[in-house]
Amino acid sequence: MSSLQLPNKEKAYVPPHKIVNYLLSETHAIGKSKARFLRSLGFDENMVAELEQGLLEIAQTGEVKESIVSPHGTKYVIDGFLKTPQGFSVQMRTIWIIEARHQAPRFVTAYPI
Repeated sequence: MSSLQLPNKEKAYVPPHKIVNYLLSETHAIGKSKARFLRSLGFDENMVAELEQGLLEIAQTGEVKESIVSPHGTKYVIDGFLKTPQGFSVQMRTIWIIEARHQAPRFVTAYPI
């Protein structure tokens, strides 16, 4: 049996504000704990492209662990390894959504597991 992949994974994208104003924001109400974690691994404003690429790699290569249908679209939970600027990998859970009437999976959030 083959693993379930993210539909349209080649079209997956990470909105830039999600990285700068959320995942790396030390003042965001929800994102600040993630920012502390990611910054401790060497990610910062100079590493936005690398963080984005790492998240996309999880979306494009990881197995869908769960899908959740809502009125807004379908969310997909994908676990994978994020390579850090320090040269090692950490296990992360990522959430993506394909909104109703859209095809491209959009990044929602990520956190360590």
